[in-house]
Amino acid sequence: MGSRFHHMLPVETRILGKGLFAKRSMKKGETIFIERPLVSAQFLWNTLYKYKACEYCLRALETAEGNARRLSGIPGLSLPHPELCRVRPEQHQACPQCQVMYCSSECRQAAADQYHRALCLGPSEDDPDHPINKLKDAWKSMHYPPETSSIMLMAKMVAMVKQGQLALLHSLFREALYDDHLSRWFVPEGFRSLFALVGTNGQGIGTSSLSQWVHACDALELPAQQREHLDSFIDQLYKDIEKETGDFLNCEGSGLFLLQSSCNHSCIPNAEASFPDNNFLLHLSALCDINQGEEICISYLDCCQRDRSRHSRHKILRENYLFVCSCPKCVSQMDELDVTSEEEEEEEGVAEGETEGDEMEDEMTDV
Repeated sequence: MGSRFHHMLPVETRILGKGLFAKRSMKKGETIFIERPLVSAQFLWNTLYKYKACEYCLRALETAEGNARRLSGIPGLSLPHPELCRVRPEQHQACPQCQVMYCSSECRQAAADQYHRALCLGPSEDDPDHPINKLKDAWKSMHYPPETSSIMLMAKMVAMVKQGQLALLHSLFREALYDDHLSRWFVPEGFRSLFALVGTNGQGIGTSSLSQWVHACDALELPAQQREHLDSFIDQLYKDIEKETGDFLNCEGSGLFLLQSSCNHSCIPNAEASFPDNNFLLHLSALCDINQGEEICISYLDCCQRDRSRHSRHKILRENYLFVCSCPKCVSQMDELDVTSEEEEEEEGVAEGETEGDEMEDEMTDV
């Protein structure tokens, strides 16, 4: 969604100082905008562990029943109301050369037009000595789950340049990432700069055919006894999945979004991102009533992190996003001692390896 559409949206960006502001009043629950990413990619470990997603739009490719069987470890599992599953395997298409899968012919063509011709490995898709596979393996060896970004985001950006989309990239990324000098990407210092930009501006994406099926089941109007039976079945299914798979339920990746990346952080956000279409389309929704002229803020922290002390929140934001928060909540707590309580220190020690995963899960709960 390029800048030429901004006049049609209920928000405006103000580049100086970076921010997104409401052009009119909005009600709680209202969709502020829907946006497709400039570029997106599934996480590499997520792909390795057989989370099957469209290579272009990250739409989950497994049926809800197939997804439930794999995650629960119960191969003979049958889901009630299978007609509620929205996955259409008959529409899936593979790249003729490398067999990478897409959810539709439209996604396969869009990928080919934008970047895939440069990245297609053809018969070398499974060749460990191919340079792109070496790049993926090197990334995986340095970034174990829970993942928060992917080297393939940058690989796709380079591929887009190779396929002649430099002018488009220059315009869009200059607006999204505020970098006029794309050529700097290809020297060591520039690559470090690009790496930091992608890391701090990337938005987690989560898709799940099973989650979509559960939402559709919740919307069914059923007699009380049938509702109780269905709810009990779903509760037991999630218990089985937790026992077999743990917390990693979704196809996961990340993307760079032009408008969403303009949203500043607040520890008391008035908007949140979700992916209800089971693909990379980001829906930004109001968490409360928003007045005309008010800044639209999201939170880079999950719910548990937002409940921590000001000192703990600042520590997480400095380490992961390289800034000090001055939102109203942080300003109101300025007189707090800059120390972390013993209880929080113990929790942080236990949860240090879980923080990124919890954050990503929170970003992707409503898929």
